Amino acid sequence: MSFERPAPDINKLMTAWDEWERGEQLPGKVLANLKTAGLAEVLRDLAENGWSARAE
Repeated sequence: MSFERPAPDINKLMTAWDEWERGEQLPGKVLANLKTAGLAEVLRDLAENGWSARAE
């Protein structure tokens, strides 16, 4: 039986980040939530498609 990772979930990523900013979660829990929500895949996709930060 193989395991197929679910697609990244931007809403879960944003929720995890917001919880971190509000101080509601410990760093380890936030990192775990970001990982399971697909942050690596989102970052990889951005890099592969030429994303670059814009000046604010």
